[in-house]
Amino acid sequence: MTNPTRTAPDANSAAPSLIALDWGTTSLRAYLFDAHGALLDTRSRAAGVMHVPAGGARAFDVVFEEACGDWLDRAPGVPVLAAGMVGSAQGWREAPYVAVPAGADALVAGLVTVTTARGTAVSIVPGVIATGELPDVMRGEETQIFGALANDSLLDADRSGLLIGLPGTHAKWAWVKDGLIERFQTFMTGELFAALRDHTILGRTMRASPTPDRAAFARGVAVARGAQRAGLLATIFSTRTLGLTDRLAPDAQGDYLSGLLIGHELGALDAMLAERGVALANQPLLLIGDDGLCARYVDALRVFGCLHARVVAQATERGLWWIASRAGLVRADGEPVCADQ
Repeated sequence: MTNPTRTAPDANSAAPSLIALDWGTTSLRAYLFDAHGALLDTRSRAAGVMHVPAGGARAFDVVFEEACGDWLDRAPGVPVLAAGMVGSAQGWREAPYVAVPAGADALVAGLVTVTTARGTAVSIVPGVIATGELPDVMRGEETQIFGALANDSLLDADRSGLLIGLPGTHAKWAWVKDGLIERFQTFMTGELFAALRDHTILGRTMRASPTPDRAAFARGVAVARGAQRAGLLATIFSTRTLGLTDRLAPDAQGDYLSGLLIGHELGALDAMLAERGVALANQPLLLIGDDGLCARYVDALRVFGCLHARVVAQATERGLWWIASRAGLVRADGEPVCADQ
Protein backbone atom coordinates (compact mmCIF):
# COMPACT_ATOMS: atom_id res chain seq x y z
CA MET A 1 0.00 0.00 0.00
CA THR A 2 1.10 3.56 -0.67
CA ASN A 3 1.19 5.45 2.61
CA PRO A 4 -0.46 8.88 2.55
CA THR A 5 2.01 11.69 3.12
CA ARG A 6 1.47 15.36 3.69
CA THR A 7 0.91 17.73 0.81
CA ALA A 8 3.14 16.86 -2.13
CA PRO A 9 5.63 19.51 -3.36
CA ASP A 10 3.93 19.63 -6.78
CA ALA A 11 0.42 19.67 -5.30
CA ASN A 12 -0.76 22.31 -7.77
CA SER A 13 0.09 20.19 -10.80
CA ALA A 14 -0.64 16.66 -9.51
CA ALA A 15 -3.90 15.12 -10.68
CA PRO A 16 -6.43 14.29 -7.93
CA SER A 17 -7.28 10.60 -7.67
CA LEU A 18 -9.61 10.36 -4.67
CA ILE A 19 -11.65 12.52 -2.33
CA ALA A 20 -12.03 10.86 1.07
CA LEU A 21 -14.22 12.02 3.93
CA ASP A 22 -14.00 11.35 7.64
CA TRP A 23 -17.50 12.55 8.48
CA GLY A 24 -18.25 12.12 12.16
CA THR A 25 -20.73 13.38 14.73
CA THR A 26 -19.20 16.83 15.24
CA SER A 27 -16.84 17.46 12.33
CA LEU A 28 -16.14 16.77 8.67
CA ARG A 29 -12.54 16.21 7.55
CA ALA A 30 -11.85 15.96 3.84
CA TYR A 31 -8.72 14.62 2.13
CA LEU A 32 -7.67 15.00 -1.50
CA PHE A 33 -5.25 12.30 -2.72
CA ASP A 34 -3.10 12.11 -5.81
CA ALA A 35 -2.71 8.93 -7.87
CA HIS A 36 0.01 7.59 -5.56
CA GLY A 37 -1.83 8.12 -2.28
CA ALA A 38 -0.08 11.35 -1.34
CA LEU A 39 -2.23 14.08 0.19
CA LEU A 40 -2.68 17.08 -2.06
CA ASP A 41 -4.95 18.98 0.30
CA THR A 42 -6.91 18.59 3.54
CA ARG A 43 -9.62 20.65 5.14
CA SER A 44 -11.88 20.50 8.17
CA ARG A 45 -15.36 21.84 8.84
CA ALA A 46 -17.47 21.99 12.00
CA ALA A 47 -20.17 20.26 9.97
CA GLY A 48 -20.54 16.88 11.62
CA VAL A 49 -23.71 14.84 11.23
CA MET A 50 -25.31 16.50 14.27
CA HIS A 51 -24.65 19.95 12.77
CA VAL A 52 -26.07 19.31 9.31
CA PRO A 53 -29.32 21.30 8.98
CA ALA A 54 -32.57 19.41 8.67
CA GLY A 55 -33.34 18.49 5.10
CA GLY A 56 -32.36 14.87 4.60
CA ALA A 57 -30.00 13.85 1.81
CA ARG A 58 -30.23 17.27 0.17
CA ALA A 59 -28.76 18.92 3.27
CA PHE A 60 -25.76 16.58 3.26
CA ASP A 61 -25.32 17.22 -0.46
CA VAL A 62 -25.13 20.97 0.21
CA VAL A 63 -22.54 20.57 2.99
CA PHE A 64 -20.43 18.26 0.82
CA GLU A 65 -20.59 20.69 -2.10
CA GLU A 66 -19.55 23.60 0.13
CA ALA A 67 -16.61 21.60 1.50
CA CYS A 68 -15.37 19.92 -1.68
CA GLY A 69 -17.05 21.60 -4.65
CA ASP A 70 -13.82 23.22 -5.86
CA TRP A 71 -12.08 19.83 -5.77
CA LEU A 72 -14.89 18.35 -7.85
CA ASP A 73 -14.58 21.21 -10.34
CA ARG A 74 -10.87 20.50 -10.60
CA ALA A 75 -11.33 16.76 -11.18
CA PRO A 76 -14.77 15.90 -12.57
CA GLY A 77 -15.65 12.23 -12.01
CA VAL A 78 -13.10 11.71 -9.22
CA PRO A 79 -14.27 8.90 -6.88
CA VAL A 80 -15.39 9.80 -3.36
CA LEU A 81 -15.24 7.58 -0.24
CA ALA A 82 -16.77 8.52 3.12
CA ALA A 83 -16.55 6.89 6.55
CA GLY A 84 -18.02 7.61 9.95
CA MET A 85 -21.44 8.68 11.21
CA VAL A 86 -22.33 9.86 7.71
CA GLY A 87 -23.34 6.21 7.19
CA SER A 88 -25.60 6.08 10.25
CA ALA A 89 -29.39 6.31 10.34
CA GLN A 90 -28.93 10.03 11.04
CA GLY A 91 -26.44 10.42 8.19
CA TRP A 92 -26.54 10.92 4.44
CA ARG A 93 -27.48 7.31 3.72
CA GLU A 94 -27.42 4.38 6.11
CA ALA A 95 -24.74 1.77 5.48
CA PRO A 96 -25.84 -1.34 7.44
CA TYR A 97 -23.37 -2.69 10.00
CA VAL A 98 -21.04 -5.58 9.18
CA ALA A 99 -20.93 -8.22 11.93
CA VAL A 100 -17.71 -9.32 13.64
CA PRO A 101 -15.43 -10.97 12.80
CA ALA A 102 -15.10 -8.24 10.17
CA GLY A 103 -12.36 -7.80 7.61
CA ALA A 104 -11.64 -5.35 4.84
CA ASP A 105 -13.44 -7.47 2.24
CA ALA A 106 -16.64 -7.33 4.30
CA LEU A 107 -16.38 -3.54 4.53
CA VAL A 108 -15.90 -3.27 0.78
CA ALA A 109 -18.85 -5.59 0.15
CA GLY A 110 -20.97 -3.45 2.45
CA LEU A 111 -20.29 -0.12 0.75
CA VAL A 112 -23.41 1.82 -0.17
CA THR A 113 -23.54 4.64 -2.71
CA VAL A 114 -25.37 7.95 -2.78
CA THR A 115 -25.38 10.23 -5.84
CA THR A 116 -25.12 13.99 -5.41
CA ALA A 117 -27.06 16.62 -7.32
CA ARG A 118 -24.08 17.18 -9.63
CA GLY A 119 -23.91 13.43 -10.30
CA THR A 120 -20.97 12.51 -8.09
CA ALA A 121 -21.10 8.99 -6.63
CA VAL A 122 -20.15 8.89 -2.94
CA SER A 123 -19.35 5.45 -1.51
CA ILE A 124 -20.00 5.10 2.24
CA VAL A 125 -18.14 2.63 4.46
CA PRO A 126 -20.34 0.51 6.76
CA GLY A 127 -19.79 0.35 10.50
CA VAL A 128 -19.14 -2.82 12.50
CA ILE A 129 -21.45 -4.49 15.03
CA ALA A 130 -20.85 -7.06 17.75
CA THR A 131 -24.17 -8.75 18.45
CA GLY A 132 -25.07 -10.56 21.63
CA GLU A 133 -26.72 -9.86 24.94
CA LEU A 134 -25.08 -6.41 25.06
CA PRO A 135 -24.51 -5.30 21.45
CA ASP A 136 -21.72 -2.87 20.59
CA VAL A 137 -21.12 -0.78 17.46
CA MET A 138 -18.53 1.41 15.80
CA ARG A 139 -18.57 3.77 12.82
CA GLY A 140 -15.36 5.33 11.56
CA GLU A 141 -13.07 3.47 13.95
CA GLU A 142 -13.06 0.43 11.66
CA THR A 143 -11.46 2.57 8.95
CA GLN A 144 -8.80 3.78 11.37
CA ILE A 145 -8.10 0.23 12.51
CA PHE A 146 -7.46 -0.99 8.98
CA GLY A 147 -5.37 2.10 8.35
CA ALA A 148 -3.17 1.10 11.27
CA LEU A 149 -2.96 -2.48 10.02
CA ALA A 150 -1.80 -1.26 6.60
CA ASN A 151 1.67 -0.81 8.09
CA ASP A 152 3.62 -3.93 7.04
CA SER A 153 5.68 -3.95 10.25
CA LEU A 154 2.56 -4.95 12.18
CA LEU A 155 1.72 -8.07 10.21
CA ASP A 156 3.47 -10.52 12.56
CA ALA A 157 1.70 -9.07 15.59
CA ASP A 158 -1.60 -9.12 13.74
CA ARG A 159 -1.30 -12.85 13.09
CA SER A 160 -0.99 -13.63 16.81
CA GLY A 161 -3.45 -11.00 17.97
CA LEU A 162 -3.18 -7.24 18.35
CA LEU A 163 -4.95 -4.86 20.71
CA ILE A 164 -5.89 -1.46 19.28
CA GLY A 165 -7.19 1.36 21.44
CA LEU A 166 -9.04 4.40 20.14
CA PRO A 167 -9.36 6.93 22.97
CA GLY A 168 -12.08 9.54 22.68
CA THR A 169 -15.57 10.52 23.75
CA HIS A 170 -16.54 6.87 23.35
CA ALA A 171 -13.25 4.99 23.68
CA LYS A 172 -13.00 1.74 21.73
CA TRP A 173 -10.73 -1.26 22.33
CA ALA A 174 -10.57 -3.76 19.49
CA TRP A 175 -8.95 -7.19 19.31
CA VAL A 176 -7.65 -7.81 15.79
CA LYS A 177 -6.27 -11.08 14.47
CA ASP A 178 -5.43 -12.24 10.95
CA GLY A 179 -6.77 -9.00 9.52
CA LEU A 180 -10.15 -9.34 11.23
CA ILE A 181 -11.79 -7.24 13.92
CA GLU A 182 -12.77 -10.17 16.14
CA ARG A 183 -14.31 -8.27 19.05
CA PHE A 184 -14.36 -4.83 20.63
CA GLN A 185 -15.62 -2.92 23.63
CA THR A 186 -16.80 0.67 24.01
CA PHE A 187 -16.17 2.77 27.12
CA MET A 188 -17.98 6.11 27.48
CA THR A 189 -14.97 7.53 29.31
CA GLY A 190 -14.67 10.89 27.58
CA GLU A 191 -18.36 11.69 27.65
CA LEU A 192 -18.63 10.68 31.31
CA PHE A 193 -15.68 12.91 32.20
CA ALA A 194 -17.34 15.91 30.53
CA ALA A 195 -20.66 15.19 32.23
CA LEU A 196 -19.10 14.83 35.69
CA ARG A 197 -16.98 17.95 35.25
CA ASP A 198 -19.71 20.17 33.84
CA HIS A 199 -22.90 18.90 35.48
CA THR A 200 -22.10 17.48 38.93
CA ILE A 201 -20.76 18.74 42.24
CA LEU A 202 -17.33 17.39 41.35
CA GLY A 203 -16.80 20.28 38.97
CA ARG A 204 -17.68 22.96 41.54
CA THR A 205 -14.26 22.90 43.15
CA MET A 206 -12.22 22.32 39.97
CA ARG A 207 -10.08 25.04 38.49
CA ALA A 208 -8.63 24.92 34.99
CA SER A 209 -4.89 24.31 34.80
CA PRO A 210 -2.69 25.85 32.08
CA THR A 211 -0.77 22.58 31.72
CA PRO A 212 -1.71 18.95 32.44
CA ASP A 213 -0.87 17.75 35.95
CA ARG A 214 0.69 14.39 35.14
CA ALA A 215 1.25 13.54 38.81
CA ALA A 216 -2.43 14.08 39.65
CA PHE A 217 -3.44 12.06 36.60
CA ALA A 218 -1.14 9.16 37.56
CA ARG A 219 -2.50 9.31 41.09
CA GLY A 220 -6.03 8.89 39.78
CA VAL A 221 -5.00 5.93 37.61
CA ALA A 222 -3.27 4.28 40.56
CA VAL A 223 -6.30 4.78 42.83
CA ALA A 224 -8.56 3.20 40.19
CA ARG A 225 -6.22 0.26 39.69
CA GLY A 226 -6.09 -0.40 43.43
CA ALA A 227 -9.84 -0.10 43.87
CA GLN A 228 -11.14 -2.26 41.04
CA ARG A 229 -13.38 -4.28 43.36
CA ALA A 230 -14.83 -1.09 44.81
CA GLY A 231 -15.62 0.16 41.35
CA LEU A 232 -16.00 3.56 39.75
CA LEU A 233 -18.99 4.79 41.76
CA ALA A 234 -17.15 4.26 45.03
CA THR A 235 -14.05 6.21 43.99
CA ILE A 236 -15.07 9.24 41.90
CA PHE A 237 -16.34 11.18 44.94
CA SER A 238 -12.74 11.24 46.18
CA THR A 239 -12.17 13.97 43.57
CA ARG A 240 -14.17 16.23 45.86
CA THR A 241 -13.17 14.88 49.27
CA LEU A 242 -9.45 15.03 48.57
CA GLY A 243 -9.98 18.67 47.69
CA LEU A 244 -12.05 19.36 50.82
CA THR A 245 -9.26 17.91 52.98
CA ASP A 246 -6.59 19.97 51.17
CA ARG A 247 -4.94 16.88 49.70
CA LEU A 248 -5.69 17.73 46.08
CA ALA A 249 -5.40 21.25 44.66
CA PRO A 250 -8.33 22.67 42.67
CA ASP A 251 -6.25 22.87 39.48
CA ALA A 252 -5.26 19.19 39.87
CA GLN A 253 -8.75 17.79 40.37
CA GLY A 254 -9.64 17.59 36.68
CA ASP A 255 -6.55 15.56 35.85
CA TYR A 256 -7.13 13.35 38.89
CA LEU A 257 -10.70 12.63 37.76
CA SER A 258 -9.46 11.92 34.24
CA GLY A 259 -6.95 9.46 35.68
CA LEU A 260 -9.65 7.77 37.75
CA LEU A 261 -11.92 7.24 34.77
CA ILE A 262 -9.20 6.05 32.40
CA GLY A 263 -7.81 3.86 35.19
CA HIS A 264 -11.17 2.16 35.66
CA GLU A 265 -11.45 1.73 31.89
CA LEU A 266 -8.06 0.02 31.72
CA GLY A 267 -8.87 -2.04 34.80
CA ALA A 268 -11.98 -3.40 33.11
CA LEU A 269 -10.01 -4.04 29.93
CA ASP A 270 -7.31 -5.87 31.90
CA ALA A 271 -9.95 -8.08 33.53
CA MET A 272 -11.60 -8.85 30.17
CA LEU A 273 -8.26 -9.85 28.66
CA ALA A 274 -7.37 -11.97 31.69
CA GLU A 275 -10.55 -14.00 31.15
CA ARG A 276 -9.10 -14.98 27.77
CA GLY A 277 -5.64 -15.73 29.16
CA VAL A 278 -4.09 -12.49 27.86
CA ALA A 279 -2.09 -10.09 30.06
CA LEU A 280 -2.47 -6.39 29.27
CA ALA A 281 1.09 -5.75 30.47
CA ASN A 282 2.53 -8.07 27.83
CA GLN A 283 0.20 -7.30 24.95
CA PRO A 284 1.38 -5.55 21.75
CA LEU A 285 -0.79 -2.45 21.65
CA LEU A 286 -1.53 0.44 19.29
CA LEU A 287 -3.28 3.71 20.06
CA ILE A 288 -5.12 5.84 17.49
CA GLY A 289 -6.41 9.33 18.17
CA ASP A 290 -5.60 12.81 19.40
CA ASP A 291 -1.92 13.08 20.35
CA GLY A 292 -2.56 14.63 23.75
CA LEU A 293 -5.21 12.10 24.71
CA CYS A 294 -3.10 9.19 23.46
CA ALA A 295 -0.21 10.49 25.59
CA ARG A 296 -2.48 10.24 28.63
CA TYR A 297 -3.30 6.64 27.78
CA VAL A 298 0.38 5.83 27.32
CA ASP A 299 1.02 7.18 30.85
CA ALA A 300 -1.96 5.26 32.25
CA LEU A 301 -0.90 2.03 30.59
CA ARG A 302 2.52 2.31 32.24
CA VAL A 303 0.76 2.23 35.62
CA PHE A 304 -0.71 -1.11 34.52
CA GLY A 305 2.74 -2.36 33.54
CA CYS A 306 2.16 -2.03 29.80
CA LEU A 307 5.27 -0.48 28.26
CA HIS A 308 4.63 -1.48 24.64
CA ALA A 309 1.98 1.03 23.59
CA ARG A 310 2.66 2.90 20.37
CA VAL A 311 0.70 5.75 18.82
CA VAL A 312 -0.16 5.36 15.12
CA ALA A 313 -0.19 8.52 13.00
CA GLN A 314 -2.45 9.13 9.97
CA ALA A 315 -4.55 6.03 10.58
CA THR A 316 -7.66 7.71 9.16
CA GLU A 317 -5.99 8.78 5.91
CA ARG A 318 -4.29 5.40 5.50
CA GLY A 319 -7.53 3.56 6.12
CA LEU A 320 -9.57 5.60 3.67
CA TRP A 321 -6.98 5.18 0.92
CA TRP A 322 -6.61 1.46 1.64
CA ILE A 323 -10.35 0.77 1.53
CA ALA A 324 -10.66 2.81 -1.66
CA SER A 325 -7.91 0.70 -3.20
CA ARG A 326 -9.54 -2.56 -2.11
CA ALA A 327 -12.87 -1.35 -3.46
CA GLY A 328 -11.40 -0.54 -6.87
CA LEU A 329 -12.09 3.18 -6.56
CA VAL A 330 -8.40 3.71 -7.37
CA ARG A 331 -6.62 1.20 -9.56
CA ALA A 332 -3.68 -0.90 -8.42
CA ASP A 333 -1.41 1.29 -10.54
CA GLY A 334 -2.60 4.32 -8.63
CA GLU A 335 -4.80 5.80 -11.36
CA PRO A 336 -8.30 6.96 -10.42
CA VAL A 337 -11.39 5.07 -11.52
CA CYS A 338 -13.71 7.83 -12.70
CA ALA A 339 -17.47 7.52 -12.56
CA ASP A 340 -17.78 7.75 -16.35
CA GLN A 341 -15.30 4.94 -17.08
